[in-house]
Amino acid sequence: MDYNPFPSTVISDWEFLDTVDGRSACPLCGKSRKYFCYTCLIALPQIADRIPKVKLPVTVDIIKHPNEIDGKSTSCHAAVLAPDDVRVFTYPCIPDYDPHKDLASDVAKTENSTSTDLVIGKKRCNEQTLQTGDQTELPSKHPKLSLKVPFEKVVLIDSTWNQTRNIANDERLKNLTKVELKSQNTNFWRHQEGIPSTYLSTIEAIYYFMRDFHLFFLETKYDHEYDNLLFFFCFMYNKIQSSQKKAKKKKD
Repeated sequence: MDYNPFPSTVISDWEFLDTVDGRSACPLCGKSRKYFCYTCLIALPQIADRIPKVKLPVTVDIIKHPNEIDGKSTSCHAAVLAPDDVRVFTYPCIPDYDPHKDLASDVAKTENSTSTDLVIGKKRCNEQTLQTGDQTELPSKHPKLSLKVPFEKVVLIDSTWNQTRNIANDERLKNLTKVELKSQNTNFWRHQEGIPSTYLSTIEAIYYFMRDFHLFFLETKYDHEYDNLLFFFCFMYNKIQSSQKKAKKKKD
């Protein structure tokens, strides 16, 4: 198998995607696509039975900036690989959210956003306080505790980082608790100039959030349940790396 840029993960073999010969029509919209339709958010029939399917522990809504190019966005990866748990909306279309039940992840790099570990830990601590009536220290993520999940949905914004703030400040989103994933470095090939390496692509953000969520709220150890969210990402990473190496070799 090709190089995996996430060495601690276990991801299904994606090499069969290299055997896909040309493009074909999406069975829903009829547009020409190769692996999946990023408009209808479905895999094309020739690979639909071969790609992994991921079940997430909490549902995800992705709010996509209208200027974000569908074919270059990684949000469609999540919708294709976890179709039962991921929805994609194009701004200004935003569903109604409950700030007591929903969480906004990775949407704003401001003084009001905190790390995923801290927010989930605080919510876990609050749940313990409700159950026991006692104030507790922020709990470790490792003990197995049976707790009710204190939020029902995670909302992410899919846009360039310069565009994110405007959507995050929308009246329908600004009151949601905001978190950022700042302990991981991105492997995304389309780096934005002046943006720190800790600013993740959408699919990376979903993956790391789900892994942290699993460690906090589920009673079993993490056993690579969500690694396949990175299936298309890894395939495209290798494809782009290979193309860049060939171009460099030709230039030299």
